[in-house]
Amino acid sequence: MQQLFSQLGIDWPLLISQAVNFLILLIVLRLFVYKPLLKMMHDRKHRIEEGIMKAQAADERLHEIDMVGKDKIREAETKALALIKKTEDDAKRLEAELLADAKRKEAAELANAQVLLRAQEEESRRAVERDAAAFVRRALVKAVELSPEHIDEALIARAVKSAATSPEVHAGGTAQPA
Repeated sequence: MQQLFSQLGIDWPLLISQAVNFLILLIVLRLFVYKPLLKMMHDRKHRIEEGIMKAQAADERLHEIDMVGKDKIREAETKALALIKKTEDDAKRLEAELLADAKRKEAAELANAQVLLRAQEEESRRAVERDAAAFVRRALVKAVELSPEHIDEALIARAVKSAATSPEVHAGGTAQPA
């Protein structure tokens, strides 16, 4: 067998020295390269897993925040609708109050106008009575010129009173000849 190894070109001392060199290289690489590389890969894997867990937690928080935001928006919309409804109700109430106030003012103005109209009617009636009395006096003066013995102050007063209480004077504002 030794001959076979020598024919193959295997030199035992060289083979053993190369095996020892290989083992030393393997031990050195294992200590200084492989272990730090494995540690670095393990740390990297751990950081990646941690990052994935943080990303999932962030996604969950983002989803929760989104839900809270949607709830806040719904709540704000509800409050806005309530505020709009309250404003509309207040506007309707204010409109009703202003309308009622305007009706009260209109009624007061109408009452004032009626009082003024009655005062004007009364003044017109007095003016008609004065004009009627003057007319009767003038008529009596003309009648006196014809026959002065028939004129009497009581007759004038009775004629004025009769003219003042006649329905033609009150209804139309002026005396209508009969």
